[in-house]
Amino acid sequence: MLVLAALENWYITGLNVQSTYLYGKLDEEIYMEQPKGFAVPRQEHKVLHLWHALYGLKQAGLALWHTLDESLKELRFECLKSEAGIFFYKKKDTNIVISIIYVDDTLFCGPNKAVVDAIKAQFICKWECRDLGEPNEFLQMRITHKGHAIHLDQCVYLQKVVEHCGMLNAKSASTPLLAGYYAAKNTEPVDADLHSHFQTVIGFLLYLILDTRPNIAFAVTYLSCHAVNPSQDHLNKALYICRYLIGTSTYSLVYNGGSGAGLIACTDSDWGSDPTSRLSQTGFYLKLADGLISWTSCAQETIAYLSTEAEYMALSDCAHQVTWIQSLLSELGYKLKAIPICSDNQGSIFMASNPVTEPCSKYINICYHKIRKSVAKGNVELFFIDGAENPANLLTKNLPRENFAKFRAQLDLQFSSGSI
Repeated sequence: MLVLAALENWYITGLNVQSTYLYGKLDEEIYMEQPKGFAVPRQEHKVLHLWHALYGLKQAGLALWHTLDESLKELRFECLKSEAGIFFYKKKDTNIVISIIYVDDTLFCGPNKAVVDAIKAQFICKWECRDLGEPNEFLQMRITHKGHAIHLDQCVYLQKVVEHCGMLNAKSASTPLLAGYYAAKNTEPVDADLHSHFQTVIGFLLYLILDTRPNIAFAVTYLSCHAVNPSQDHLNKALYICRYLIGTSTYSLVYNGGSGAGLIACTDSDWGSDPTSRLSQTGFYLKLADGLISWTSCAQETIAYLSTEAEYMALSDCAHQVTWIQSLLSELGYKLKAIPICSDNQGSIFMASNPVTEPCSKYINICYHKIRKSVAKGNVELFFIDGAENPANLLTKNLPRENFAKFRAQLDLQFSSGSI
């Protein structure tokens, strides 16, 4: 939504809702003991009957969402079917307003500042909020406007991660992992302290790749497969990723709103990359306004017998994500043409474009044939890209420094001078 606002040059304003979960209305009959220090004198044996949710209740999030949905319906908002955290307002002869809500963090955006501010004022009347004005942060992502461009980074959060991991004085590294590194399975008994330390570091890193760090997506997801029983080597490599982040701490994702660049996707797979399980690695990304808006790096669920099959499955997974993005934007009134998806495997492109049964395709799980339907309906269009020039390589394997830096630049990941 922030990228869309950059492309459309929309006005954005933010709110922070106070004590969010306490607004949730409970449908269930729930009782709790009186808190210590707040018990009613001579009635300490009684319990409290809850009318609203409290922090810590399992149903608190759902109760809040139902209350929020009812409240926004009164303001003539509709919740998108594609994304429960986005609400859409469009009155006849009035500019649209989009609300993005995640628990207590809220953004309102639209082309008309007066209309957006009027809707925001009505929302504040219903919810106790702190008006943030033009937002500088959302979900620990720092938002910087530079002309028609929007820069997103997590520099502040990254500093906390580095401090917590005890890496403040560590030497920086040029890549997230060493080229060719293989994480062997740990066969020793579980070390509780090591297990806790490793999962803490990986948890921090997973949040970074979720929001603004696609360049460490492969390294983090690769190591996270060993979170059940990590070894000291796994922990050392997780901290090695932190060393890479230290050297690239000024990184930001950049979206050029003035470019007018539309959606484009790119996929890749690394066939049988895990020598133990023989599973292949899938990697793909989507770009809008010359910046990444979605990316995935994960092991495939089934063994691919051929590299073509692995690439075909990566194409299908990417098509699923493209379909969701198309549904999301169509609900906002955008009519999209076929989305281009680039792949570096001619065989997989042929299989997806021609619904025939080949010896190499008859063993593929039926769910992966989604790509054929997407091509037939005109939702996506497939193109070939040379493997040596495919930026999605960065999401499927450990690369040497030169190739890593080359593909990172093609993903429009920008760094200030002095970074590695």
